[in-house]
Amino acid sequence: MTIWSFFTRASRAFHDYPHASKLLVLCTVSSGGLVAYSESQSDIVSPPSVDINQSEPRKKRVVVLGTGWAGTSFLKDLDASMYDVQVVSPLNYFAFTPLLPSVTCGTVEARSIVEPVRNIIKKRKGEIQFWEAECIKLDAKNKQVICRSNINNNLVGNGEFHLEYDYLVMAVGAQVNTFNTPGVLENCYFLKEVEDAQKIRRGVIDCFEKAILPGLTEEERRTNLHFVIVGGGPTGVEFAAELHDYFQEDLVNLYPSVKDLVKITLIQSGDHILNMFDERISSFAEQKFTRDGIDVQTGCRVVSVSDKEISMKMKSKGEVFSIPHGLVVWSTGVGTRPVVKDFMEQIGQGKRRILATDEWLRVKGCEDVYAIGDCATIDQRKIMEDIASIFEAADVDKSGTLTIKEFKDVMDDIIIRYPQVELYLKNQHLGDVTDLFKDSEGNYRPEVDIEQFKLALSHVDSQTKNLPATAQVAAQQGTYLSRCFNRRNECKNNPEGPRRFRGRGHHQFLPFQYKHFGQFAPLGGEQAAAELPGDWVSMGHSTQWLWYSVYASKQVSWRTRVLVVSDWTRRFIFGRDSSGI
Repeated sequence: MTIWSFFTRASRAFHDYPHASKLLVLCTVSSGGLVAYSESQSDIVSPPSVDINQSEPRKKRVVVLGTGWAGTSFLKDLDASMYDVQVVSPLNYFAFTPLLPSVTCGTVEARSIVEPVRNIIKKRKGEIQFWEAECIKLDAKNKQVICRSNINNNLVGNGEFHLEYDYLVMAVGAQVNTFNTPGVLENCYFLKEVEDAQKIRRGVIDCFEKAILPGLTEEERRTNLHFVIVGGGPTGVEFAAELHDYFQEDLVNLYPSVKDLVKITLIQSGDHILNMFDERISSFAEQKFTRDGIDVQTGCRVVSVSDKEISMKMKSKGEVFSIPHGLVVWSTGVGTRPVVKDFMEQIGQGKRRILATDEWLRVKGCEDVYAIGDCATIDQRKIMEDIASIFEAADVDKSGTLTIKEFKDVMDDIIIRYPQVELYLKNQHLGDVTDLFKDSEGNYRPEVDIEQFKLALSHVDSQTKNLPATAQVAAQQGTYLSRCFNRRNECKNNPEGPRRFRGRGHHQFLPFQYKHFGQFAPLGGEQAAAELPGDWVSMGHSTQWLWYSVYASKQVSWRTRVLVVSDWTRRFIFGRDSSGI
């Protein structure tokens, strides 16, 4: 047998045993030389290969837009082996945004609160592809997203590309809402991204450096050191507290000549700051800021901002007045991004202010598009829209009336499908759903007809509220949606959702339900306020340490957890870094 005949037979044998074909066969020939056998020999005759991918169904392509709280939470829990997952985001990192106010004053370094996206996705089961680019247009009709790279370093290629999807997950977040106030975009700092916090940090130091230059009048120094924060929500309040601590603990020693000229003003259009918190917390925060010398201006609406002055209108008196400033931070809420507005026009939501989804986070008008986080809101279905269908489903004996037993049989499905029912019962201090059957004298009705049934539930929909645009909501939505994707095949045959009152069967998944785990408001001076589940309100130094522990535990990785804790430790020992970098 010739050597060539041997290799030919060996080749056929390896094709019969695919596992063996992956081996490198080394044969000793004559004087001990080695000859390597490879399947890539083009002139070896072998049977035609079978593409195993042809026998496997194509994986559904999931395109995820954004790597904020919602997008990252979705990716962290998604079983990527089930899908072809592609991620597009203009930022190649995830940022722990609740600590952005700490970054503005050097309490925490910017790199300590960010984790590269590629570090996150490489730990997932299955392969996830990531592209650093921005989605500039959504084509709902053709199920495509058009993207463009933001990298402008004279590199080759135009950076534009498009992706097709089977499922689209929109987690693009929101942009700053200026309410079209003149001069805001040109003259204000924002606090939405890591880059914003870094700009504010440099801006604060620039104000102090400019104020101590020779040749300035005292009034000019006061103007340069007047810091104005517009917006009395958690972000604005926390930044004001951080800035006050930064000055009192660090900058007063570095710029002693102007220590009596610094002023911090917090402007709020409402009657109280932190008005989304318990009123005890709002009152405590206002009293503390007053003691600290922070000027809190409530009931004021900003009408314009110039490079040297900010004009406000006092709601109670209607008069307009202006105050000089050195730096203005605008923190008044969020608005819809242009790419989302354009998408809303395509799908018939052009008259809305924000993209609407159903309780399963599907965009209304697009079956295979989901929206999570700040870019969308859940349009909770009203129970009165389905009241007739509910009554018909509950009236099993078709008597035209409902007994308490018949009502109880569908009540679990009603509470899951319409969570406002449970909120209504709680707010009305009703112990049981059957209390809705009581008449005006407090006696139970044995049966109710359709009109009485409507009357009993007529006020339930008043409890419907939009969820706040917070990291906590976005993270829970991302986790919920990933669970739905992971269980899609399982729940297709065995639905887990509530009964369909319009139609037959059950909904495939349980609807999204937000669970509030509380919220914090750091107030400076190692004091914080917290509103926790169970109507528990805590304020003071002990709450600040609780804040430290919670925020450290919520970091996205052990790397960022260690960095943040080390930054806090460094600040306690050495103070904050006042370098203008």
